[in-house]
Amino acid sequence: MKVLLVGNGGREHAIAWKLAQSPLVDEIVCAPGNAGTGRAQASDTSPSNDSIVILRGAEGGVAESTNADVPADDIPGLVALARAEQPDLAVIGPEVPLALGLTDALDALGIKVFGPNKKCAQLEASKSFTKSFLARHGIPTAAYKEYTDLAALKADLGVFGYPMVLKADGLAAGKGLLIAETREDAEAAADELMGARAFGAAGDKVVVEEFLRGVEASVLCFVDGSAIVPMESAQDYKRIGDEDKGPNTGGMGNYSPSLLFDEETERRVYEEILRPTHEGFQKDGLDFRGVLFVGIMLTKDGPKVVEFNNRFGDPETQAVLPRLKSDLAEIMLAATEDRLAQQDIEWDTGKKTVCVVMAAGGYPGDYSKGDVIEGLADVPEDILVFHAGTKPDGEGRVVTNGGRVLGVVGAGPTHEAARARAYEGVARIHFQNAYYRKDIGVIYNTE
Repeated sequence: MKVLLVGNGGREHAIAWKLAQSPLVDEIVCAPGNAGTGRAQASDTSPSNDSIVILRGAEGGVAESTNADVPADDIPGLVALARAEQPDLAVIGPEVPLALGLTDALDALGIKVFGPNKKCAQLEASKSFTKSFLARHGIPTAAYKEYTDLAALKADLGVFGYPMVLKADGLAAGKGLLIAETREDAEAAADELMGARAFGAAGDKVVVEEFLRGVEASVLCFVDGSAIVPMESAQDYKRIGDEDKGPNTGGMGNYSPSLLFDEETERRVYEEILRPTHEGFQKDGLDFRGVLFVGIMLTKDGPKVVEFNNRFGDPETQAVLPRLKSDLAEIMLAATEDRLAQQDIEWDTGKKTVCVVMAAGGYPGDYSKGDVIEGLADVPEDILVFHAGTKPDGEGRVVTNGGRVLGVVGAGPTHEAARARAYEGVARIHFQNAYYRKDIGVIYNTE
């Protein structure tokens, strides 16, 4: 089976790595991919070659894995690529092509697509769409109000007290959330979102929410018309600095399973959030087929939804997929055919994982690209290195090509063992101004 995998981040490398283990898959085309997904892009003489090909650690293997130089937001280009490649399955990693309707375009070609259509993609592309969905179906979430006028927003500062949560309604690469501690901060945040339009059209509408106190956790779910099946839990670290300080990022690390998810919490999440969400999809005519990411705040009043995403989270994917024992390709095919309810999905419950993101210095602000990454070949083979912002330089080296550069994943029988292995891997890798948090896996009491 040939798979077209759209995207170029750590999430896509992890998906490619897992798909490569399936006996159903013999070819993967990544568009545009990175140095970790493009086996043919790396020099065979590179000393770090073994660290960047997706076959590393795979139980099965692919006959060929290549990158196609088509950006993930180039819908006509991806449609042309699909026509040329004729994949048996398309897997869409990032949110932008989903919001732009790539699933609909590929479906029109008769290609099976793992990823929700444009109508469903509003669950991530519009915060107000999601908040309305949650309210309509009685799913617990923070109180909220919507604003399309800067003056009206400023007149309502502190509507839910402080800290005050302001979100750009549209897609903002995971960085459109601002938390204002004071009225002055809130006014500055309003000016940034709607006045200066820091996130472009995404801030034309702003959603203001009640600040939820607790600890955030993530639940990824396989979804089709027949079932919603939660994966193993994970916990993300969004802020750039240790002790959860500084601006939000796309995610600086993750671990799985969440230490905060006991059986009672899992039961409540399913009964109060996941099941009514799936029922809401049916009632609203949302034909969702793919992965639903549910960001949850574990509050003293129970779990509440923070956000929905329409795809595998990043870096949650890097921590969760190494614990999946079942065939990912078969699960994805089943979802495209409404057969998820028939799947027996197994997890390695004895394995714990920790993913530490190595970022370029300056991220999430300005950062350099093109810095040589050294030490990849020195990482022990049982420590996974998933590439995100990387590319081969044409001379057998791997260089930085984005803000979040690598995701280093350690595994072990205990949480602490996995954490130690992840940081052991991080210590072997070097590039100019490399930055990473030192506290991934540490639990902070934010109540």
